[in-house]
Amino acid sequence: MIPVVCVVALIVFLWYRTPFSSLSYIFMGIFIYLHTVGAHYTFERVPFDRFTDFFGFERNHFDRIAHFSVGFYAYAIIEYCNKNNLTKSTSVSVFVAIATIFAVAWIYEIIEWLFAISNDPDAGTAFLGSQWDIRDAQKDMLADGLWAISSSIVYLILPHKKNWV
Repeated sequence: MIPVVCVVALIVFLWYRTPFSSLSYIFMGIFIYLHTVGAHYTFERVPFDRFTDFFGFERNHFDRIAHFSVGFYAYAIIEYCNKNNLTKSTSVSVFVAIATIFAVAWIYEIIEWLFAISNDPDAGTAFLGSQWDIRDAQKDMLADGLWAISSSIVYLILPHKKNWV
C-alpha cells in the first residue's frame, strides 16, 4: 500500500504545479485502483477466478494485470516532459518515459526480493505474489515495460493541444 500512497501524494503535489490531461488521470487512476485491490487481498489472492478459468491459466494473473498498469505512467511522464520543456523533442520524452518505467520496475523487483529474503518464507512469498514462478520478476518487469511502450504509442497517436489544461 505504501507505493500507492506515494504515487497519490506525488499526483496531488504535481496537480498544483502541472496538471495533467484527463487521459493521464484515467491511466493513473487505473494503477491506483488495481494496486489498492491487490494490497487489500494480496495480489495472488485477488478473486480473479473467472479470468483465470476463462483463459485456462494455472495461476492468478491479477498481479500481471496490475504490473501492466505501471506502464500507464509513461503517458504522464511524456506529458510532463513536453509540458515543462524538459526535453527538446517528443522522441526524447518517449525514451525518458520508457526508461523510467523500466528503471522503476527493476528497482521495485529488487525491493521485493530483498523483502522476501529478509522475512519468513511465507510472508516473503505472499509479498512477492510470484506463486512459485521463478521468472515472475522478469515477467513483471516486461509487463511494466510493454505497457509503457504501448501507452507511449497512444501518446504519439493522439493529437495534443498547445494549451494544456
